[in-house]
Amino acid sequence: MRRREFISLLGGATAWPLTARAQQPERMRLIGVVVALAEDDPESVSRRAAFEQALQASGWTVGRNIRIEYRWAAFDTARTQKLAAEVAALAPNVILVSSNVVLAPMLQAAPTTPIVFTQVIDPVGSGFVESMARPGGNVTGFTQFEYSLAGKWLELLKEIAPRVTRVAVLRDSTRGPGIGQFAVIQAMALPHAVELTPINAHDPTEAKIRGADPDRGRNRV
Repeated sequence: MRRREFISLLGGATAWPLTARAQQPERMRLIGVVVALAEDDPESVSRRAAFEQALQASGWTVGRNIRIEYRWAAFDTARTQKLAAEVAALAPNVILVSSNVVLAPMLQAAPTTPIVFTQVIDPVGSGFVESMARPGGNVTGFTQFEYSLAGKWLELLKEIAPRVTRVAVLRDSTRGPGIGQFAVIQAMALPHAVELTPINAHDPTEAKIRGADPDRGRNRV
């Protein structure tokens, strides 16, 4: 589905003059939002405010012509799947999601509802869209960055600390982004004379514990 179609789904009669629209009864649209962060996370608070301000600037006011149902996954996989099904059951006009971990279950729960994503890594390689130019299906959005940038991380690290020879890479080996990014970093390791050690962490707690292991050496990053 093209991006312009998402705009028309929200707007319906967005091409009408504003004066003509003002004379028509307001129709309430429903937007479902599923965010990977916790509700009280400072980033969540700022994003929500920016989102609603942008809608207001476009003529969409919460409580007047739109209703927004927010759900906060707090990086909980089981909770994310439950919230995806919950939002899909509300039959919203459009769904906004953030990150790969939210988009995947949302697609399963709402295979025909228009979905806009943000902060998704490699949506083509992950199978979410057909291509960046022509997403196809019911999904479109914005990718966070390309995998090639993962190689730049190692290059930057060597510029900052040229004597570094061993680098630990925290990743989630169960997800496509973690696998793809590590593959790019591996390709850059040999020309930069760096030995890589992958640390497979499936949640923030595990990453913190393993990353703090004193037996992993002082020359690791």
